[in-house]
Amino acid sequence: MAQITLISPTTVIAITGRRKKLSEISGASVRYKLSSLSPHVNWNIQKHIPWFGFTTSSNYYYSYSYGKNNNTSGVVNVSEGAISVPHGWPLEKVSEDQKGSKMKGSSRFFTIGLVAAWYSSNIGVLLLNKYLLSNYGFKYPIFLTMCHMTACSLFSYVAIAWMKIVPMQTIRSRVQFFKISALSLIFCVSVVFGNISLRYLPVSFNQAIGATTPFFTAIFAYIMTFKREAWLTYLTLVPVVTGVVIASGGEPSFHLFGFIVCIAATAARALKSVLQGILLSSEGEKLNSMNLLLYMAPMAVVFLLPATLIMEENVVGITLALARDDVKIIWYLLFNSALAYFVNLTNFLVTKHTSALTLQVLGNAKGAVAVVVSILIFRNPVSVTGMMGYALTVFGVILYSEAKKRTK
Repeated sequence: MAQITLISPTTVIAITGRRKKLSEISGASVRYKLSSLSPHVNWNIQKHIPWFGFTTSSNYYYSYSYGKNNNTSGVVNVSEGAISVPHGWPLEKVSEDQKGSKMKGSSRFFTIGLVAAWYSSNIGVLLLNKYLLSNYGFKYPIFLTMCHMTACSLFSYVAIAWMKIVPMQTIRSRVQFFKISALSLIFCVSVVFGNISLRYLPVSFNQAIGATTPFFTAIFAYIMTFKREAWLTYLTLVPVVTGVVIASGGEPSFHLFGFIVCIAATAARALKSVLQGILLSSEGEKLNSMNLLLYMAPMAVVFLLPATLIMEENVVGITLALARDDVKIIWYLLFNSALAYFVNLTNFLVTKHTSALTLQVLGNAKGAVAVVVSILIFRNPVSVTGMMGYALTVFGVILYSEAKKRTK
């Protein structure tokens, strides 16, 4: 039974018990039966919001009938599971009807759908990058990354400025601008190097190396912030590194240059996360991941454009020439660029709608799923030694996450 509280001059219907997300009280009309001094009051709330069930708007339309003849409609405010309605409603208690259980079921399906979209976009963009850069023969990783960043710039603006998925946060100072620019440059390096490595390494080995991110994060955190972890945390990094060494020795498609570039990409990704915690640590400068992408992506395009023109000369002309022979290359690039944005969007939404532990488990499993799918699609040779090395690395990452959690 949910309870309401009367607070003058506004009646606040506070839904007590388990805290509700906006997605659980939005979408289709939700009906509550309100009992009071009057015989019956039927109340409906509804709002049309995006499919992912997230909105920052607090306006929900309501309609209610009091007795048989009194019909009223207007606007209520919804915030943090509490619904504010005009003063004067004769309400004392509110109980949800049978739609409550249906809403819980729909919320569960919604979360499962989000996770499926997150996995699909992450693995999809990884496999499509591999196909374009290695199998298809499109040997322009910098231009490909620039396409990704261009799509992220456009979609981020639409999602925040028009669809209002999250409130837009502004850059407040020149110093903050330069901090975000530095993060964007490192972000470019990590993505470009990661794409370059896919030209030379199979996805399975690429993911094994990428799993060592906690090792580099611990190193950079110690060097740049003098932050020391518990000895047990450092001990868990041993299987992380050992696993990659074993996987490297047993990798049939090992390529030294690809290995070095992939290590550099992993290190750059860890450096970005540490620097982000340092540079954007004050309350006035913190940005959520969607707003950070809104500013970093166009900066990345500015960095990548001259690099593309200098290092991948006439790439646009070559791409158009390829399109004349096979128009599918244009669709591949467009779809791949859109997926690159949806990786960030679904990651943000999954973070919002799941717990930290769930996110940690899903993240560890995602790499393993990507490895299995890539082997099934590309049929790259694998060895038992390589798989054992990768499994050891993943096991080390899980131990590291547990050790970090216990020392907090």
